[in-house]
Amino acid sequence: MTTEVEVRLADGRAYPVVVGAGARSRLASLLPAGTRRVAVVTQPGIGFDVDPGGEHRGFLIGSGEEAKTLGTVEALCRGFASWGLTRRDCVVAVGGGVVTDTAGFAAACYHRGVPVVHVATTLLSMVDAAIGGKTGVNLPEGKNLVGAFWQPAAVVCDLDALATLPEGEHRSGCGEMAKYAFLGAPYLTELDLEAAVAACVRLKGEFVGGDERESVDAGGPGRRALLNYGHTLAHALEVDGAFDLRHGEAVAIGLVFAARLAGRLGRIGPDRVAEHRRVVASYGLAGDLPHGRDADRLLALMARDKKAVDGLTFVLDGPAGCEVVPGVDPQVVRDMLADA
Repeated sequence: MTTEVEVRLADGRAYPVVVGAGARSRLASLLPAGTRRVAVVTQPGIGFDVDPGGEHRGFLIGSGEEAKTLGTVEALCRGFASWGLTRRDCVVAVGGGVVTDTAGFAAACYHRGVPVVHVATTLLSMVDAAIGGKTGVNLPEGKNLVGAFWQPAAVVCDLDALATLPEGEHRSGCGEMAKYAFLGAPYLTELDLEAAVAACVRLKGEFVGGDERESVDAGGPGRRALLNYGHTLAHALEVDGAFDLRHGEAVAIGLVFAARLAGRLGRIGPDRVAEHRRVVASYGLAGDLPHGRDADRLLALMARDKKAVDGLTFVLDGPAGCEVVPGVDPQVVRDMLADA
């Protein structure tokens, strides 16, 4: 049995996300009609074989965030070109967020866009990275600063892939699930795994459907930017520590910091701040800033965040729920970082 969630975009386009044990058996049927050949992009050690049902060739990229570079995208595109991949073909990304982000960006660039299907093999990619069409790579100056919006033709979340997932990778996915607890899915810990993953996918699909490209206008970033809750500090911590923290671990810290900041600014009370700590802890994640981080360095990295259209910008909780708050006083943030 599997659960199928439809991600429907404002212009009428839609694609399925199939969640459940054995979901990869659906892959061939989810490829765009007329697909002739499939470029399967994955990493060494993933060990999750897929059958696209026709001619295909494997393309390996490196492991870790260090592989999310323009150089990797160039290497993939040159490999596609050497093989003769065309717009009638398809890219299938098999892996976690590094693979789906990078392969998705390569698919968006190659021939100005070829279809891509994601086969998510980590909890993080199932509930977040593989859904919604955000693709991209890192620069030394920051995370995900170069990319494109390129919606997949379909997404496969085969829960069998999680059976051998290292504990640290599982916790990383839980960091994103903790985020959804404050965006409208508060009872995830009471659901079985398939239902919890499907609930996250469904909620993210609602955000994406209403604001596919994380729009920015005179009023600031659109609703989809709320999915970055906890990410302003998280991305800075990842880059500052050369990715010694997994993404979800950094998001958990970012969630607690954002709650403390909202409390400092009088947006929420101490009980709500404590609730953030409780939810993060319920997933086995730490909420405190690692020791030894430089406040000025983190502040500079946060100022480069993609949401920052008017000074330092955070997604912050408040009386009406989370919202994007631009123009946060850098000195307040610096003092909180320095005191952590």
